[in-house]
Amino acid sequence: MKRVLIVGAGGFAGGFIVEEGLKRGYKVYAGVRESTSRKYLTDPRIEFVTFNFDDAASLKTTMEEALPKGEKWDWIIYNLGATKAISFSDFSKVNYEYLKSFIEAIKESEKVPEKFLLMSSLSVLGPQHEKDGGKFSERDIPRPNTRYGASKLKAEMLLTMEGIPYIIFRPTGIYGPRDKDYFLMLQSISKGFDFSAGYKKQLLTFIYVEDLATAIYDALEKAPVNQTYIISEEAAYTQKEYRRMASEALGKKGVISIPLPLWIVKGVSSVAEKWGVAHMKASTLNRDKFNIMKQRNWDADVSKAKKDFGFSPKVSLKEGLKKSIEWYRKEHWL
Repeated sequence: MKRVLIVGAGGFAGGFIVEEGLKRGYKVYAGVRESTSRKYLTDPRIEFVTFNFDDAASLKTTMEEALPKGEKWDWIIYNLGATKAISFSDFSKVNYEYLKSFIEAIKESEKVPEKFLLMSSLSVLGPQHEKDGGKFSERDIPRPNTRYGASKLKAEMLLTMEGIPYIIFRPTGIYGPRDKDYFLMLQSISKGFDFSAGYKKQLLTFIYVEDLATAIYDALEKAPVNQTYIISEEAAYTQKEYRRMASEALGKKGVISIPLPLWIVKGVSSVAEKWGVAHMKASTLNRDKFNIMKQRNWDADVSKAKKDFGFSPKVSLKEGLKKSIEWYRKEHWL
């Protein structure tokens, strides 16, 4: 039985990664922080490991106490990360410095796994193929234009230089039940309004959270080490297509499309970010988010993942939206 440690198990995607590991019969360890909610981590088979990332010296001790001396996890899935923060230093702290401390601890405690999978982001590549209409691929040179993307790229570079057998995932927009970010779009559409940034056509890509979890274990089981993969549903969608599928799933007719000029979105994003800083709270709408929203092309080539470990997402956006909305209604979010 493989032993898998999932760091960041309490996050949106983390719970699904834990569930997929249990389905496959692995011994699953959920790496969480003391403050992490365990609302979706209730299976009695889960072993918990509580890390204090603000005390780097304690990480080694925690690992040594989690497993007997001489034993280690076969695989580590590092899903810990911040997608929004008050400042770049916060992004760097959570997405880079915590990883650095964690890697040092697994080396010092002699618990380097067979494979270490890092959850990065498509955002590390920045705005590419805006004019040629091409697809993102692993051959593209990263040029992040967001603080989030830059911090994730730093994490990638660190891992590749540490001599640990790694796999890096660069997923596109992750959505599904329990997600709070895309939920805001659905909530707006349910009220009859669909706001978008800019007037030019935009191609969006998505990956349903359960397909992502499946891909993670398929890669750990089959993919060669020291490889990077883009993870996305193969189809790309316009905002109009997204709105149509979402409104159908919601049973909402007469949704009003409101495209906003980029200069207005930029101004609102800046004000929202400053409000967040003043109140010491990370704002969902910020300058990073603006750069993501203004990007016109998120189309992605997943042929490498298909070739190396048979990546084949099962849930289309239409079906995924339906599943998500059913969950939101069941939980009274909508």
